[in-house]
Amino acid sequence: MTFDDYTDLTVCGGPVRVYRAGDTGPPLLLLHGAMLDTAHGVWRRVAPALAADFRVYLIDLPRHGASRPWRGVLDDAFFRRFLHELLDALGLPQVALIGLSLGAGIATGFALEHSERVSSLVAIGPGGLDAKRPAQLLTWLVMRTPGLLRAGTWCLARFPGAIRRSMVANLTAGEQTPDFEEIMAAAVGEARAKHRYGEKALDDWQIESYGPRSMRLNLLPELPRLAVPTLWVRGADDPLVGAGALAKAHAATPDSRLATIAGAGHIVTYDRPDELVNLVREFLESVP
Repeated sequence: MTFDDYTDLTVCGGPVRVYRAGDTGPPLLLLHGAMLDTAHGVWRRVAPALAADFRVYLIDLPRHGASRPWRGVLDDAFFRRFLHELLDALGLPQVALIGLSLGAGIATGFALEHSERVSSLVAIGPGGLDAKRPAQLLTWLVMRTPGLLRAGTWCLARFPGAIRRSMVANLTAGEQTPDFEEIMAAAVGEARAKHRYGEKALDDWQIESYGPRSMRLNLLPELPRLAVPTLWVRGADDPLVGAGALAKAHAATPDSRLATIAGAGHIVTYDRPDELVNLVREFLESVP
């Protein structure tokens, strides 16, 4: 089983759990999303399928899953250092990066700074591509209100029904999504772990990206120098990452492709895992 083979490492002074699957083929590193995501959650069907042709590495990002506890601010600059040290620790001179949401934003930032370590990039519903977000000032105020984000964690841990309603609303098939009860159990377990460790409901990468009037982190102007083959992916029904944002990213990136997956929202790996795997495999096999 994909998630039975793991190693616990120390990277950048903190604990990281690394899962392994697949014995042959080029190496891939999969990076999950924010909030209640974990490697075991969002990649549950994707990783085993890719392991048939690739050496797959997955991690629980810091302050997720088994990668706890962490101190300090884990912002974009941190993750650029973190991935560099992680690849060194894994003995991987170069790897293909596949990220979802937060993970896609982290992967894009790393590929911009360390293209020599990245053979290709798959960014699924990435964050970090906007100069300004809807309700910019209000979101910034919420993020900066003392204690509010930790109170959000307490609420999620205390009232799992709220997590269920959110999952049902954000998955295109709702409760009919394959593995729905297992997905729910993983999300509720993650909420309780966040509360137990005194963590905020949002990740530092998200919080530090926001300014009061515009985004402090906007990777779009940097994309013309992104020197790795890139596949931008979006679920057609994604309410968080607009089609216009990814079209701009595709236009700005020298060697890139753009794909939209029908019948999928933001968490494409839950909504359409098979379609995503086929798309990723086709792209990776086409990269020289």
